[in-house]
Amino acid sequence: MSDPTAPLSFRADEIDRAALDQLAAVLDLQAARPGIRRLREWSLAALQVQPGESALDIGSGTGSETRALAAAVTPSGRAIGLDPNPGMALLARERTEEEGSTAQFVIGDAYSLPFPDDRLDVVRCERVFQHLSEPDRAAAEVARVLRPGGRGVIVDSDWGTAIMHPGDPLVLQKIMDVMLSHTANPHSGRLLPGQLTSAGLVVEDIGTEALIQDPGDVTGPLVQMMTAAAIAEGAITDVQSAELLDQLNAAARRGDFHMSVTMFAYLVRQP
Repeated sequence: MSDPTAPLSFRADEIDRAALDQLAAVLDLQAARPGIRRLREWSLAALQVQPGESALDIGSGTGSETRALAAAVTPSGRAIGLDPNPGMALLARERTEEEGSTAQFVIGDAYSLPFPDDRLDVVRCERVFQHLSEPDRAAAEVARVLRPGGRGVIVDSDWGTAIMHPGDPLVLQKIMDVMLSHTANPHSGRLLPGQLTSAGLVVEDIGTEALIQDPGDVTGPLVQMMTAAAIAEGAITDVQSAELLDQLNAAARRGDFHMSVTMFAYLVRQP
């Protein structure tokens, strides 16, 4: 196994800073959503992180939750964030240094965690499994690195619960079908209990929240991405897309817009 405390192995001058800052801005915007905040608060409380413990944050992104874990374990413990994006790991490290946190960051993925067996007290993972084509492998890795009695919280969306209103039901369904086909593991939220249990973990509690889009996001990146993908696939026409966007904008102005997806958080324990 590689040393998770080793320096980040990439050159900062190779990072596209503009693209990185744009991605970080999207993540910051999502993190401010009430549903995300509530589910993260629930997750941290459920984990009952103690001073001196070792904690891993899989898919750490901007590092905000890794820093929350670092505060909970105190300087006597260790909190490590793992992310496959070298630029995001760099940004997380920069923000961590600015805040004076003890959180550390490494580059890696959920299929091969750089830790020996039975090593960690706590693992958290948020909105990663939906992107995995082999989620069972990742669940097995979480089980492998948790010590007996160790705890984990795995949070993910279930895109089969997505709602967009108003609009032509047929057009909305075609857009959603394309999105589901482009997501590696779109029903992760409902599949996680079976995957985690098969890996040998015990599911002890479940939290849930709806990630609700602000009406101001009606023509934001997510809606634009979904409609553009549906047009590219030939599922809808440019005219249908324009009509839908007009309907959504009008609905937002009169307070009749709704767009959401449900997220689930599973508290697990290694027996």
